[in-house]
Amino acid sequence: MQRRLVLTITCPDRTGIVAAVTRFIADHGGWVLEAAQHGDLATGMFFQRIEIRADSLAIDPEEFAAHFAPIAEEFEMDWQLRDNLVRKRVLICVSNEEHCLSDLLHRWRSGDLHCEIVGVVSNHDELRHLAEWHEIPWHRIDLPAGAPEQKAQGFARLGSIIESSHADVVVLARFMQILPAPLCAAYPGRIINIHHSFLPSFAGARPYHQAFDRGVKLIGATCHYVNAELDAGPIIEQDATRIDHGDNVEELMRMGRDIERTVLARALRWHLEDRVLLNGNKTVVFA
Repeated sequence: MQRRLVLTITCPDRTGIVAAVTRFIADHGGWVLEAAQHGDLATGMFFQRIEIRADSLAIDPEEFAAHFAPIAEEFEMDWQLRDNLVRKRVLICVSNEEHCLSDLLHRWRSGDLHCEIVGVVSNHDELRHLAEWHEIPWHRIDLPAGAPEQKAQGFARLGSIIESSHADVVVLARFMQILPAPLCAAYPGRIINIHHSFLPSFAGARPYHQAFDRGVKLIGATCHYVNAELDAGPIIEQDATRIDHGDNVEELMRMGRDIERTVLARALRWHLEDRVLLNGNKTVVFA
């Protein structure tokens, strides 16, 4: 893989941002391989993602940061420069449903997901064998229903695992637990959830049963960042498939599992490649 530096920028929109950024890159010999930008008229915010061929720059990333700081300050930028060869560290949380975890582990092992999976966390033991076969650390936490103190301890342990594993992103791959608000607030834009419905329809539990009872003609899945509001965080990716009156709940669940796998994998890949920027409770995705 060719080494690239990925520059992402979020700032108030105004004249001269693109000129200042591209001039800076050119002045230091930078060869731009990919560039995308978006100005949001509703929020007045500007978003940009640029991939630079690392060996073309006359300065290293540390010097880049130092020299770029005055421009960032002038335009009030929230920005990041990341080396694409440095793998992000991913922690996966699951319950006892296998399909999303198996898919992510297969894509990771085959090289389709450029990351380091640093652990799998679960409140069940059914899927321990998958993590152990892939030689990935397995962490069991207890989250008993109806026992708030024990559940709080379990979530505290999850927070400790996130910190000790130095995870860059946490993936809730059908974890089926509502994270406490302080845990969500501690990792904004770093916790990804796959929800088995086309949000905002059928949030919460048993969405396939809700969809069946409502008689919808489309079902889907939604991958979103997690915040304190249930299933209401910024959406990264969605997909849907058509169903008909002859499909029962089990058929909906079978078809839905395929969508969940692909939607989660796409969203995680975009996140790993720094293609997703937060825009309030929405996202800008440079796919």
